[in-house]
Amino acid sequence: MSDQTASTPDAVASVPSNRRRRGWGAFFRDIVVIILIALAVSFLVKTFVVRSFYIPSASMNNTLIEQDRILVDELTPRFGQYSRGDVVVFRDPGGWLDHAPQPARPPLVEGADWVLSLFGLSAPDSDDHLIKRVIGTPGDHVVCCNALGQTSVNGVPLDEPYVKLFPGATAPNPVPYDITVPQGSLWVLGDNRNSSKDSRFNQDQPGHGFVPIDNVVGRAFLITWPFSRFGLIDFHHNVFAGVPAPEATP
Repeated sequence: MSDQTASTPDAVASVPSNRRRRGWGAFFRDIVVIILIALAVSFLVKTFVVRSFYIPSASMNNTLIEQDRILVDELTPRFGQYSRGDVVVFRDPGGWLDHAPQPARPPLVEGADWVLSLFGLSAPDSDDHLIKRVIGTPGDHVVCCNALGQTSVNGVPLDEPYVKLFPGATAPNPVPYDITVPQGSLWVLGDNRNSSKDSRFNQDQPGHGFVPIDNVVGRAFLITWPFSRFGLIDFHHNVFAGVPAPEATP
């Protein structure tokens, strides 16, 4: 019997089968490589560019509401500075948060949440951070309140359309203060001014209500969920357009 050649029926039939086996193997290998690359990119983006957080409280209503998912820009502030009106996420400067004990979760859930957080797919540390609007930057003289209940920065009263008021009210409940923001710090207030434990209510803490810029994670810029609220976060920089630069400290 002569040796089988590529022209025989058996040899011809075997070629597609081998090719199929090699094809499926290469396909699954490519899928694994794509997933690994996507996870690596996600990790780098989450670490150096943007992070995801959810809103745990009503202190920023109606700009942000509970359970909104947001993206926080970590990159821009590293090469610039924060401006009045920016909405920033920051670590507790000390004493701002009531750290109530959380119910224990199954180890599998904790582990999965931790892994997802590495790639920005979960935000388990949202409850350890706060989000407020920057009202005063280093050197600013911030005072509350004038006869109309307005906050003033460097002598200019602010007309703040983003502040949530009680029905029928024309201004938030006054909480008097007169401060100058030290270098390397921010003065921050919640948009839901009547329901926000912000700089005003932490003046008895070691940081006197100021937020060290080193504690700021970044600037929130986008609502990603729920989809009905998807969109950019308004910084209302126009509100502060007439505020002059702070006077030089003697």
